[in-house]
Amino acid sequence: MTSAEVVREFHERQGRFYGGGPIEPLREMLTEDVVWHVPGRNPIAGDHTGIGAVLDYFTRRRELASATFRVHVREVLASGDLVIQLAGGTAEVGGSERAWETVGVFRVRDGKIAEGRLVPFDQYLFDEVWSGRA
Repeated sequence: MTSAEVVREFHERQGRFYGGGPIEPLREMLTEDVVWHVPGRNPIAGDHTGIGAVLDYFTRRRELASATFRVHVREVLASGDLVIQLAGGTAEVGGSERAWETVGVFRVRDGKIAEGRLVPFDQYLFDEVWSGRA
């Protein structure tokens, strides 16, 4: 599987998890030493290091969005082990439907995701969404 295919498969599995599915299919796609970087000042922000912390981060997002969070992949660009993804997100958080756009930067190692970095187009909006502010 190419690095781009790994990231696409990961997001398919992630979508099922965020909709209420099991977490194990996501675990299989991550290295043990995975790191996930999420900017901002909101309940999901931070550097999540190690598979347990990253899975906890995914679980927290699902809980905050009451299993309504969806990633809408727009484009995937890849070069070697580096994958750039343009994607939108939608979720019901704090009682209202919200939408935002991000760039995801992923590093793939041995067919698994070793690093993820979110870069929101609008950091203020992203913080509002994940803080539950309308």
